[in-house]
Amino acid sequence: MEPISLRTPLALLPISLCVIAAVWWWLATPISLARAPIDPAAKLQCVSYTPFRGAQTPLEPGTHIPVEQIEQDLTDLAKVTDCVRTYSIENGLDQVPGVAAKAGLKVMQGIWLGSNRFKNLQQIAIAVRLSKEYPGVITSLIVGNEVLLRGEMTTADLAANIRAVKAQVDVPVTYADVWEYWLKNREIYDAVDFVTIHILPYWEDVPIKAKFAAGHVDDIRKRMAVAFPGKEILIGETGWPSAGRMREGALPSRTNQARIVSEILDLAKREGFRVNLIEAYDQPWKRQLEGTVGGFWGLFDAVKRQVKYPPGVPISNFPAWRIQMGCGMVLSAFTFLAAWLTLRRRPWTPRLSSWIAVGVSATTAGALLGIAADKMYYESYGIGGWLLWGALLTAAIASPLLVAHALIAGRALPTFLELLGPRDYRGKGVLAVLLAIVLVVTTVIAAQTALGFTFDPRYRDFPYASLTMAVVPFALLTMLNRPQQGTRPIAESVFAGLLTICAIYTLFNEGTTNWQSDWTCVMYLLLAATLWRARAAQNPG
Repeated sequence: MEPISLRTPLALLPISLCVIAAVWWWLATPISLARAPIDPAAKLQCVSYTPFRGAQTPLEPGTHIPVEQIEQDLTDLAKVTDCVRTYSIENGLDQVPGVAAKAGLKVMQGIWLGSNRFKNLQQIAIAVRLSKEYPGVITSLIVGNEVLLRGEMTTADLAANIRAVKAQVDVPVTYADVWEYWLKNREIYDAVDFVTIHILPYWEDVPIKAKFAAGHVDDIRKRMAVAFPGKEILIGETGWPSAGRMREGALPSRTNQARIVSEILDLAKREGFRVNLIEAYDQPWKRQLEGTVGGFWGLFDAVKRQVKYPPGVPISNFPAWRIQMGCGMVLSAFTFLAAWLTLRRRPWTPRLSSWIAVGVSATTAGALLGIAADKMYYESYGIGGWLLWGALLTAAIASPLLVAHALIAGRALPTFLELLGPRDYRGKGVLAVLLAIVLVVTTVIAAQTALGFTFDPRYRDFPYASLTMAVVPFALLTMLNRPQQGTRPIAESVFAGLLTICAIYTLFNEGTTNWQSDWTCVMYLLLAATLWRARAAQNPG
């Protein structure tokens, strides 16, 4: 009987491996751009610079960046840009103009304004002094950054601060904010020497798809030039994130970031306008405020401090795709091996549907493992984040392996009662307990994320890859090996209802163009259906 029963898995395994290879060949297909985003032969006009690395953060007042760190950064940046824009003089940033002078860089010096008037005066005084000490380095002063957007200052107070600075310096003075706030506060136009607008297609109230992002930047720039004639319109911030969650149809990715930056720079060159890119280096600390996406706007990565897109090198969303594909293939093979070892211990001929379910579970997990690991690496922030996403990925890897055993052994998906309930419901084996643990971990994390998307969704990431790896095997097992007797457990029913409600709301709230949201919600609904079909039976005797 054994040779006959092995024909099906021996046929399915190569199919699974081929599907995984095809998926990764498609995912990793690189793009080549006519204009490299970073090209030392054609330096950038200007780029936003904040020097924080690792655990360094301006959110802790005591943080001070050593001058050696700034020197290292600006020496590297001088190879690719003529200018850096700063936002403050705190945390050691007052050292930037002096270092920039040695590196041959110009500085658009920022003055951070907020609701603290005394602190504002300190910032202004230091920035004015620096502009006089480095007249050939500081080319302009930016008095306030999005202070109107944050609601921390009135328009009248801001205009007064701008005029006060203008009276003390010999360089042009401006204010920087998102473009809509210039239209809402036109009186600031009279106070500045030039208008500095932020155009971030990803963060628009109606997010712009990547393929339309550069055109959107140009359209807004032209609209602002009509609204504010007679003064230069500087694009003070524009760019695209390389990682993070989708907003409607706006997808952060390496290829999208490279393409959009390249297209905007090409527009600036052809149409003759100034543009400052955000930003030089990825800033991990911003993830505390803006989620994963906030930390990945840089043209250089935060750890190695290397250019993300070297000239002449094709750009892929998954540079390590061969390793990711190989790991997926290994997981697929081990899933089939788990089923085969189960058959060795219980020689019989399983149903064809059981082997097909093993194959689907193995292929799904193998194809998505690299994506799930990639997302865990980029989306885990702090100990809590690593524990959360690490637990989900562990459950996602364990699910197809344990479900393969259950499918071939003819066992049903265990209920929460088999792990946490009275003794009458326990005692069905170690592997059943492990599968119950994996089910509980997946369900709890799914519920936690679903509630997050319902009540506080703006900065949350969609766990579609890991969730799919875990949920699809559960669903297949419930479909094929559902117990005919037993009571519907209350806990599973509650979670099923919760996930259904949250999924429906999230689908409505995120819109149909966000495939990350749609995919995640489908997995919530599939998990909900799986939990609803669960049945718990007492052990006999």
